[in-house]
Amino acid sequence: MRRVRILVEAEAIHGNTARPGPEALHHLVDVLRLEPGASVEVFDGKGSVWEATFAGGELRLGPRRDAPVPGAVVWIAFALAKGEKADLVVQKATELGAARLIPWRAERSVMKLEGDRAQERARRWRRIAAEASRQCGRSEVPEVLAPVELEEVLRAPEGFARLALCGRGAPLSAVLEKGAAGFLAVAGPEGGMTEGEIETCLGSGFRLASIGPRVLRAETAALAAAALIQHLAGDLG
Repeated sequence: MRRVRILVEAEAIHGNTARPGPEALHHLVDVLRLEPGASVEVFDGKGSVWEATFAGGELRLGPRRDAPVPGAVVWIAFALAKGEKADLVVQKATELGAARLIPWRAERSVMKLEGDRAQERARRWRRIAAEASRQCGRSEVPEVLAPVELEEVLRAPEGFARLALCGRGAPLSAVLEKGAAGFLAVAGPEGGMTEGEIETCLGSGFRLASIGPRVLRAETAALAAAALIQHLAGDLG
């Protein structure tokens, strides 16, 4: 039987008691129909995990354990796209271990998303990331930002390797700095980044990186980059 896992925000964990939110409680009681005394794994989305016992409206926690440290800190910036393509990137990049997801408004993005619509969509993406973490066994939930402009995307901590995905770049495996503190990969929209956007990336210390000879959809390119970086410098493969 598949292990029952549930996300409980750190603020709702006190001592040896965790109080799941309404959605999580609905999942435990109405969907899974757990009986009191059932075993549940609780994670707080920040790297801590507990074996717990279901006790109706709350969970009784056992000793805390820290989950393994991810192999690489990977940030994926993906250009906004129409439809549910961004949902797919958020879900699958979470499964691949991305630590931060940054949607950005590219010049060629059909969808721009600003104001209240941008904040609502960001809340949706955060729910998708939390659910993906629960299902794939991650103990941390990646940070998902609301849509930003390219200039904000390019800000990364010192020591991060900065990569802009571009067909004319060198192979990603050749330019990846495996000992970097983290990795920020910027993926453009369908049609690619404009020359101006590429120049902006280069001016901010980015290196152009190619992920192969095939023409990929924007969402595929972002996910391929996440997988390749995790394979080359992280915990895949």
